[in-house]
Amino acid sequence: MNRHETIATAETKDVLGIYQPGSTYMVGDGFPVRNLFPSNELDREVSPFLMLDYAGPQYFTPTDHPRGVGEHPHRGFETVTIVYEGMVAHRDSAGNAGVIGPGDVQWMTAASGIVHEEFHEKEFAKKGGTLHAIQLWVNLPKASKMSAPGYQTILNADIPAIDLEGGAGQLCVIAGSFLGHKGPAHTFTPIQLYDLQLKAGRRVQLSMPSGHNTSIFVLQGRASVNGSREAGEAELIVCKRDGSQVTVEAQEDSRLLVMAGEPIEEPIARYGPFVMNTREELVQAAQDYQAGKMGHLS
Repeated sequence: MNRHETIATAETKDVLGIYQPGSTYMVGDGFPVRNLFPSNELDREVSPFLMLDYAGPQYFTPTDHPRGVGEHPHRGFETVTIVYEGMVAHRDSAGNAGVIGPGDVQWMTAASGIVHEEFHEKEFAKKGGTLHAIQLWVNLPKASKMSAPGYQTILNADIPAIDLEGGAGQLCVIAGSFLGHKGPAHTFTPIQLYDLQLKAGRRVQLSMPSGHNTSIFVLQGRASVNGSREAGEAELIVCKRDGSQVTVEAQEDSRLLVMAGEPIEEPIARYGPFVMNTREELVQAAQDYQAGKMGHLS
């Protein structure tokens, strides 16, 4: 046993594995990403989360033509964009528009169908700078996949920031709750989403319901969970469902994204920007988009 190991108990969520990015690609011309899932084939282990794209950190030179990704559709899930550095502008066919910067979160519910675009914000693009962000896709249960689209701009100032005991660090509650502090995001199924900063040599104990999936993504530093081997930058620690206690320890000053939620035990059918339950529903989604039923950007 190494010095970080703990004795597993019936209440501990044991670590299933530590995963590195399974693929890298460019989204449009503004988002160079490393994908953690679905490229690692973890659908069951990370549900209700469907995708994690880690963008940057990467410096972009100044330009008068903002980089990004143009008009495209989604149906059947939600997109969650968390910005750590840079500025991202959003516009969609439901009439929503906004800009998010460091510490802000954009939570878009595609549901029955939406068309949107995401670009570097104009002034950020003109000045140039570093973009650093994460985009998650969050599944919707079958009963909610065809509900009305929605949009939440969650500003950093509205996200509860809890100083951890003994100066160990800080935990920001985007969704779910921690020590009685409730996050501002409205979710369709039970989800915990935390932005966690932990100082070297310190730890925090989290409690997640037994049966829920829990994963921790390392943006910066090195950390371990329940005595597992250390994970470094751009690695994902995935826990088993059984048990409830998750002890996170930082071996270096670390920034982590904690994701947990009740799994959606339903079939997953994917095709590009659509995530439904059956192939027939995917075909219908494509037909509806082509017929303009998801709207367009003016």
